[in-house]
Amino acid sequence: MRGITRRGLLGTASAAAAASRAAAPGGKLKITKFVLHKSTLRWRDLLFVEVHTDGGIVGIGEGTCHNRVDVMEAALRWLEPYMIGQDPAGIEAQWDRMYHRLTRWRTGIILTTALSALDIALWDIEGKRLGVPVWRLLGGAIQPRYRVYFTHMNNMLRDTRPEAYAARASELASKGWTAVKFAIPQAPSERERIQWAVAVLSAIRKAVGDRLDIGLELFETCTTRSALRIAEAVKPFDPMFIEEPLPRENPFAFGELAAKSPVPVATGEGLLSRHEFRPLLDARGAAIIQPDVVKCSGITEMRKIANLAEVYGVEVAPHQCYGPVAHVASLAAVSVIKNFFIHEWEGDDDALYQELTSGKYPVQKDGTVALPEAPGLGIDVDFEQLVRRFPYRRKL
Repeated sequence: MRGITRRGLLGTASAAAAASRAAAPGGKLKITKFVLHKSTLRWRDLLFVEVHTDGGIVGIGEGTCHNRVDVMEAALRWLEPYMIGQDPAGIEAQWDRMYHRLTRWRTGIILTTALSALDIALWDIEGKRLGVPVWRLLGGAIQPRYRVYFTHMNNMLRDTRPEAYAARASELASKGWTAVKFAIPQAPSERERIQWAVAVLSAIRKAVGDRLDIGLELFETCTTRSALRIAEAVKPFDPMFIEEPLPRENPFAFGELAAKSPVPVATGEGLLSRHEFRPLLDARGAAIIQPDVVKCSGITEMRKIANLAEVYGVEVAPHQCYGPVAHVASLAAVSVIKNFFIHEWEGDDDALYQELTSGKYPVQKDGTVALPEAPGLGIDVDFEQLVRRFPYRRKL
């Protein structure tokens, strides 16, 4: 990993402003190098890229791919010589070049994640160059604040008893959250799994009533039959959705399930482009899709996926559990779509991300967050501090 200076980080508002002045609006820039940062934070391996330009503006992107960070690093290094000397403006043209023209072997999680990281960084550069937030470049936000849900509610719990979940839900509700999500773990038998889910949901509803919407993660562990059985069992507790009950490769099974399920079905975090979402949408396989800005080819493609879903009457609840760059990039991408439903938010890391961004990272209030107002993505990240405190740990 290459080191960088504090100046290269552009870690302060004054540095960012100076860089923007150095390259006057409309003036051309050239990409000079990539700087990568790797970190392991709790259960996630994070990867960030800084795209440096000759005008002093640095765009930040994120290419997090859990347990595949070293492969992602190699993919970005492969792309680097193709990007050096390029004008980062004209993001659609750069996206087309990276996706269609550098290689015919353009699909797959590694290449689309690398493309996502660079697409995000190019949007950040353009916003900083013009002195406006990315969401203004996209057309301007449709609403002032965006609802978020506290994801992985159970990750910090070591106690799996229903009363522990109820206490955690009460704590989050008291802090302003209006929606949460947790996984229904597998059990020795299907009956035991359902009994646990019913007991936990019952305890949460007794503790908080209807103050919290609840998403249920099934992490591709069901058949159509078993997913339907779970949906019928949890229906009395009014869940917000059941997420990824089936393997994502089978849109037709999702269509069969969604037609019968008494609970809305959500899926899509592993789909990598609008081309992969279309069979799911044609099959009417989900009421809610969950594109991931770091996996689905970036801000440029995520907006198109959301627009496609709108045609089908399907809502968008982006998947997001990575670093601060991914969170704000995803929020910018959905700020301009009509069919936004709710945004996943890794609330356990909020305090850290606010510290790493000098307080610029969005703060949850009454279950919503506001878009950053600063140019570009609206945040600069102290990557040196992140890597020092949470060094990358390669898993064999």
